[in-house]
Amino acid sequence: MSPTRSVAHGILLVLAAVACFVVLDTSVKLVSSVVPVMMAVWFRYLFQAVLVSVVMLPVRGKQLLQTTSPRFQVVRGALLLTVSLLGFFSVSMMPVGEFTAIVLLSPLMMTLAAAVVLKERVSAQRWALVAGGFGGALLIVRPGGQLTGWVILLPLLLVVLNAAFQILTSRMTRTEDPMTMHFYTGWIGALGMTALLPWFWTELPNLATLLQLCLIGLMGTFGHFFLILAYGRAPASTLGPYFYGQIGFALLAGWLVFGHIPGALEWTGVALIAGCGVAAARLNIKE
Repeated sequence: MSPTRSVAHGILLVLAAVACFVVLDTSVKLVSSVVPVMMAVWFRYLFQAVLVSVVMLPVRGKQLLQTTSPRFQVVRGALLLTVSLLGFFSVSMMPVGEFTAIVLLSPLMMTLAAAVVLKERVSAQRWALVAGGFGGALLIVRPGGQLTGWVILLPLLLVVLNAAFQILTSRMTRTEDPMTMHFYTGWIGALGMTALLPWFWTELPNLATLLQLCLIGLMGTFGHFFLILAYGRAPASTLGPYFYGQIGFALLAGWLVFGHIPGALEWTGVALIAGCGVAAARLNIKE
């Protein structure tokens, strides 16, 4: 495959991945009115754990289980589970488009983490983009806006924890196989939620709800798998700007499914976050 075609395939895979995540978020918002959010999280991880095991164990065997960092696998799995819980609860209580825009502050948060935690030098341009992104978030969650109360803290906490998850993931990929990480992530989340199952289990009202829960698991599993494939075909700096297509998909889903249209200030906040994120990604390419 030529380098140009490989990059094009990587971009298409990223767009497919973010489309999966939007379908997941929209399904969570729909199903959360019928069953507890915790059940949706349980289904999402159980589906991934079982599917990856059934598909990959016959191919990889014991090699799939081999890891040099078992403790970090547990920490990484626990971080992603916490991020998922925050995300599922957030999207059940706020519009999909605005939630997605706030979550996509994560790449900008990585810049802040690089400066504070990793002591990396950050240029004035990058600090300006971080400030612009957070300014956009403030327009979305501003006092008196469409989002009120403590719910606005959930996606912001998600962004912080997701940055920690991404930093740990970037370190682990130097020694760990991506599919092994995917395997442990699924089972850590599934086992953690199964331990809590007696406190939130409820009978499923109908087959449609079961199918929605399976769709959540399918979209989460395939979305992350598409990302693994995308990173194998193109550099992260090239793919970065295309992640912001998720905001467009989310706003479209919010309008088509829930009839939600953001106000002028919310649109401005979304545009600021997307613009600063794309600019930061392009800055990565130039550097």
